Amino acid sequence: MSTITLPNGHPLEYVEVGEGGIPLLLVHGYPLDQSMWKPQMEGLHGVRCIAPDLRGFGASCFSPAPNTLSEHADDLAALLDALKIERAVIAGLSMGGYIAFEFVRRHRERLLGLILLDTSPRPDDEATRAARNTTIERAASEGVGPIALALGAKLFADGVTRKMRDTVISLMALTPRESIIAASTAIRDRADSRDLLPTLANTPTLVVVGSEDRLTPPDVARAMAAAIPGATLVEIDGAGHLPTLERPAETTAAMQQFLDRLPAGR
Repeated sequence: MSTITLPNGHPLEYVEVGEGGIPLLLVHGYPLDQSMWKPQMEGLHGVRCIAPDLRGFGASCFSPAPNTLSEHADDLAALLDALKIERAVIAGLSMGGYIAFEFVRRHRERLLGLILLDTSPRPDDEATRAARNTTIERAASEGVGPIALALGAKLFADGVTRKMRDTVISLMALTPRESIIAASTAIRDRADSRDLLPTLANTPTLVVVGSEDRLTPPDVARAMAAAIPGATLVEIDGAGHLPTLERPAETTAAMQQFLDRLPAGR
């Protein structure tokens, strides 16, 4: 992995694969790290893949996790600055999608395109906010293990292998409790992004969703794609909330087809 120092003095770790080609910034979900994009980093062609460990996660776990998604978005802009990349495609899954929406708000001029995977523009409803508060309380009192187990029961389609489920649960369990608390707070308090969708007419957008996603179901993705002028929707059959890992070939192919239609840019 490589490291940059952010303007606030904190380090940010990232993996970069591929030279030349269109820059693609891969923003992981919660509470994971850049390794959830490994099949795409290995499978995409003609693409410069850049996958950070967001602050508080993975190899960046020693940097404090921001309490707002806008701070994560600014970290991404700082990463592009450090790599001398003017514009990039932003791909975000779940929490990564929420961060992508903040990137649109704060750094729209740097977008070549958007890939929104298993995410939602809607804010949390009251029941979901209450559930996040419970997660925050459990992380503080019980640690991360029980939270990782509970999430592992919801993330995947029914046909996922036990090995994959156990691997992802183990990865989530490594997340510091402070990062779980900060991220849960940031997600709970995120803005309603539905007003952004009609403004993306000039931003090529791909929406991807697992057909068995129970956290952000296909109906949410369909409505989101319908509200974005010219957006492409791809449903990954047999995948849950993590199609990048559950159905890597199909997800990578959908991303490759979308990226191949874009003009190269830096």
